[in-house]
Amino acid sequence: MVSAGASHPFTRAVEARTDDVRFDNFSLFLKGQRIFLYSGEFHTFRLPVPSLWPDILEKVKAAGLNGVSVYTHMGLINPAPGVVDFNGFRALQPLYDAAKAAGIWVVLRPGPYINAETTAGGIAHWATSEVAGTLRTNDTDWKAAWQAYVAGIINVTAPNQISNGGPVIAIQIDNEYSQNPVSHAEYFAELEAAYHNSPVVVPLTYNDPGQGRNFINGTGAVDLYGLDSYPQGFDCSNPTKWNGVTTNYQQYHASVNPSQAWYIPEFQGGSFDAWGPTAPGYPPCRVLTGPDFQSVFNLQLWASNAKLINYYMIFGGTSWGAIPFHGVYTSYDYGASITESRELTTKFDELKRQALFLRSSREFYQTDWVADSSTGLSISTNAAAFITLLRNPSTGAQFYVARQKDSTSTAVTTFKLTVSTVADHLQIPTVATGITLGGRESKVIVTDYSFGSSSKALYSTASIFFAGTIDGRDVLFLHGNSTQEHEAAITLTGTPTKLAQPTSPQVNVTHSSSLTTFTILTGLEGLTTLYDSDTQLILYADSATAATFWAPVIPGATTDPLRNYWSIGTNQTILVGGPYLVRNANLDSTGQQLTLTGDLKESVRLTVIGPKTVRQVTWNGDSVAPDTAVTAPSANGGTFIGQLGLHSDVTGITIPKLTGWKFQDSLPEVNDASFDDSTWTLANKTTTNIPLKPYYGDGRILYGCDYGFCENIVLWRGHFQSTGQKSMNLSINGGEAFAASVWLNGVFLNTSFGNSTNNRHILEETDDKFTIPAGALKSGDNVVTVVQDNMGLNETQSSPNSSKSPRGIRGFKLDVGTFGAWKVQGKVGGYLGFLDKTRGVLNEGGLFGERKGWHLPGFSTAGWQQRDLSQGLPGQKAGVGFFVTTFNLNIPRDIDAMLSFNFEETFGQPYRAYLFVNGWMMGKRVGNLGPQAKFPVHEGILNYNGSNTVAVALWAMTPNVSITPNLQLTLDAAYEGGVGNVQVDNPAWSPQGRE
Repeated sequence: MVSAGASHPFTRAVEARTDDVRFDNFSLFLKGQRIFLYSGEFHTFRLPVPSLWPDILEKVKAAGLNGVSVYTHMGLINPAPGVVDFNGFRALQPLYDAAKAAGIWVVLRPGPYINAETTAGGIAHWATSEVAGTLRTNDTDWKAAWQAYVAGIINVTAPNQISNGGPVIAIQIDNEYSQNPVSHAEYFAELEAAYHNSPVVVPLTYNDPGQGRNFINGTGAVDLYGLDSYPQGFDCSNPTKWNGVTTNYQQYHASVNPSQAWYIPEFQGGSFDAWGPTAPGYPPCRVLTGPDFQSVFNLQLWASNAKLINYYMIFGGTSWGAIPFHGVYTSYDYGASITESRELTTKFDELKRQALFLRSSREFYQTDWVADSSTGLSISTNAAAFITLLRNPSTGAQFYVARQKDSTSTAVTTFKLTVSTVADHLQIPTVATGITLGGRESKVIVTDYSFGSSSKALYSTASIFFAGTIDGRDVLFLHGNSTQEHEAAITLTGTPTKLAQPTSPQVNVTHSSSLTTFTILTGLEGLTTLYDSDTQLILYADSATAATFWAPVIPGATTDPLRNYWSIGTNQTILVGGPYLVRNANLDSTGQQLTLTGDLKESVRLTVIGPKTVRQVTWNGDSVAPDTAVTAPSANGGTFIGQLGLHSDVTGITIPKLTGWKFQDSLPEVNDASFDDSTWTLANKTTTNIPLKPYYGDGRILYGCDYGFCENIVLWRGHFQSTGQKSMNLSINGGEAFAASVWLNGVFLNTSFGNSTNNRHILEETDDKFTIPAGALKSGDNVVTVVQDNMGLNETQSSPNSSKSPRGIRGFKLDVGTFGAWKVQGKVGGYLGFLDKTRGVLNEGGLFGERKGWHLPGFSTAGWQQRDLSQGLPGQKAGVGFFVTTFNLNIPRDIDAMLSFNFEETFGQPYRAYLFVNGWMMGKRVGNLGPQAKFPVHEGILNYNGSNTVAVALWAMTPNVSITPNLQLTLDAAYEGGVGNVQVDNPAWSPQGRE
């Protein structure tokens, strides 16, 4: 409720220094209100278009969730020592503003280490080479390294805390770490001190990567402890093979931190996918963690009495540029409920059904774990059903979480429950044949359940989609599988209308004193009114129909900064059925005009259950005419039926073919005998802070990070005098799935593949002997050129210093003689002076074309060769060439179109392609390894109403092989609506620093 509520005996750490965020052993309290924090993970840096962030947050809110968890990326925000940049997509203020507008709470997780399948786990690349001490410990130079970054996070975030009317309710300390040795714990204490000695007053939290009991007590202990869990793991190749549920969560919580609310900062909401020809891609990941997984595993988490849950990920996005660590490819779709293209899925439907039940069921926020089938709870008539009982100690409401005893079972189980209610000991259902659990299905069966202002359900075996008060009437919306029977016993009130009897013959009604039992028979589909009076409205729908309904929040008083937050700033909501997405709902001051905004995929019937005062409904600004020929769910007023149609053909958008490619060689380092590398960086260091030292050589360090070239493609040039050499040995490290091609005086020697057999095994480094062919040597200076791909730095979960990755050449020797000078070149300026401040430090690499800015819009390709990308490099040579073309888009501004670039040829060709869209490196295609061929790119990167530049740096890694990339832009989906006003920020080419 919006009112402050009664006082509670909170047990919270003294460091949680605001009464606006408190907790007891059950749940959070925000502004005095008990809250079930139901949240999804969203990384803004993986959607580098701030004006699209409201789209994700509005979809999170529409799903019924009330929070997001957000990692920030030190490497992007703090690209060089002392440089802190919160501009563009690195900004936090647009996130906070959008969250506040949507009514979504934010748990900020700034690291500095975040893991997240990102390079160095988010630690700034410069720190991996410049810090001599151990990362993520209390070593003084590591402490000095994170100070500016954390200070910047504090400066931006402190004004946006809930205590200042903002959305931030907690901040996590680092990520997934051990409390031992003491240097680890003291590091946490130092981070905590930085926040405590600042205006930050919200609690500090932690996520333990396993049941390790870290940072609960002792040095570095946080205010609120939490546990991560990924029960299905990360292999999507067999998506129907399940692991069983984890059964000891509740016992662990009871033994570790029973005085705190049970917090799960990361619970599996999908899975990442790895490189390789056997990698399945993300669609199977969405099956592995699909609606049935959500039903069984999410509800098992509820059964453990968790009241703060965050699903990782709710929207994965794109690991563009050099964001990914070397174990994953560009897409970070994650098989999440919202796809990389921002589309909703059947997982989103299931999440919405669950989340709206939680939002509706305040009694569920305060429950004791009573018992389950493994501890003697024998209330089921069928031992194949596993039951957990949760009870609200204040109201007596009971929640029976039912699943298959074998949580992986695909069998159908039918049972009845013996329950104790305020009325009597009952066996339920009383009329229906039983409660049915389909294979891999869970349910919450309620007894003594309150809904609305004063209504009661004695029990319901049907699931609850929505419960609340709409315009003074208590509304209960039940749902269930149409192949099963369901039953609900409810105390009916009020004066019934002509729809007092159910509107379907597939509903049986039994009256007993003050109780009415509704039995829903199998086969019932669509929306059915069970009861309609001046005080109650009771609805039922099959689960698929229920998913077409939304429960948007009506904002509270305009003077309230938290007016969009459910139960904090408002208690008013409505039900809206039909549209693909309902983003927002508003009532004018008279209550007569209801304004709805959202998205449509097709023409649909609009059903609104709201205040009786509403006289006009608008959809995206257009008035909707009532359809009086359709029977409304309620004859008691407050129901509106209309028809929503599309203004334009969302499938008829014209997408141009990618033609008119211009080509230029991008490897003059090997193709131009007079190439001068005198301005390149001399690689002459003999010491390094990277712990993995060279295997062989003469003591010089040839690691790119030591010279400021720590991402994407790095070029090395080693000089030596000819003394009749026959071979050379090079050990090259670029991370998993890397490649490195080697030339001597322009003569191609070979390519080292991170996939060693060119199609199977994934390696992080290779050690190869390169034979020098006859005629390749020349008198005087000889130059070996290595083009090496850096696939990202290691994460540090196994060891705090493993992010100090030796990317480069770990060994070099000639069979005769020694190397002279080694030169190295990555992106222009390295991390100290990189040019593109908008796209950031991780966007570019060291290819000649990148250094010259050929990938940027506005660069003139006049004089370049006309050559189609599908023709590959001239002469089937090994090398690198740039292909550039432009095209126009003219997509209506009210259309949210999902576009992607697709390589349409089959896998197996030995090439890499670096896809730049308006200057942003939005994809890395590895043609011989895979699996990714489809690269979604959003509006804001693409200009939907103007010119666009696409550039492909094509690296052919084997000569005399046909390499024929076929890249096309495709329309994957389109919806009328969207968030609108998407801003484009694609700075054009400038000669400054590029020539």
